[in-house]
Amino acid sequence: MDYLHNSIPGLRFGQKILTSEIAGFGGYVFGDVYYVDATNGSDVNPGTTSDKAFATVDAANDAMTTNNNDAVYLSGYASHALTEMLTVAKNRVHFIGTDFDGRTYGQTTRLSMGITTAVTDVFAVKNTGIRNSFKGIKFTNANTVAQNVAGVGEGGEYTVYDSCEIYDSTEMDSNTEAEMVLNGDSTQLRNCTFGSMITAVSGDKIRPAVLLTKDTVASGKFCVDVLFDKCHFWKYAGGTTTAFIKGVAADLQRVMEFHDCQFIANNLGSTPAVAIDLATMTTAYIILTGDTCAVNCTKIATDTGVISCLPTRVVTATIGVQTT
Repeated sequence: MDYLHNSIPGLRFGQKILTSEIAGFGGYVFGDVYYVDATNGSDVNPGTTSDKAFATVDAANDAMTTNNNDAVYLSGYASHALTEMLTVAKNRVHFIGTDFDGRTYGQTTRLSMGITTAVTDVFAVKNTGIRNSFKGIKFTNANTVAQNVAGVGEGGEYTVYDSCEIYDSTEMDSNTEAEMVLNGDSTQLRNCTFGSMITAVSGDKIRPAVLLTKDTVASGKFCVDVLFDKCHFWKYAGGTTTAFIKGVAADLQRVMEFHDCQFIANNLGSTPAVAIDLATMTTAYIILTGDTCAVNCTKIATDTGVISCLPTRVVTATIGVQTT
């Protein structure tokens, strides 16, 4: 067994240690490190130490160098407000919330967008870079501008989202607004939560948690080789049409895997007919592995091309098995 004090020797002797030493446990930062303190920082600071932190994520995003493996650590005691879409187009840059417990939801570091007027604010955060990562962050979007379609737009390659929550509180009567629009190549999402079981979908609308419609994040972008691992998808459904994952066959190439994932519809709302709705697939498979399940949904999926590798469960007096 490895212990934190073995990787951070100063911890054993009660010495003061840097935030980056804790947040980087399990790996090392070879590029430059920046800090954002939404409460005490200033964008005139260099941002290279916690006591000379930037005030905004935009400043840190501008400061990082593409392909340098730079990282930015975001303070966890205040919301980081976005006044315009944060566009992450650089490669190998990493955004890390100082949320040290690996929460599946309710992270202490928040990236939040309120109401704006710019037609370019399609997402709160848009990523098109290669091998970028986001860890320990709660993304929230409350933007009602007509062009806004999701909290996060993912169109990069090999992006990792680890222990993040993504919640979009707007357009609950929409078939196309979502928490995330996913057009990424080899995106890996671990221990993340999408949606809400509190905010109800208004009417019998799809209002997905994850929308796969290709070319939405950027022209020529679509899903390829995506992994969801230990993720939660939440809905307060407004009718049987509500779905958690929505797209058509052309939106996905090769494979999308759901491993140990849960699709949960609040039992105070309606029961969705399916959790995953993509129609018949001819260019990809969706694979269900581990202990993936759907709660208060009639089926996980019914489309051709969804392959269940789930173990068989035996019904007992205290364990019910849902048809999938």
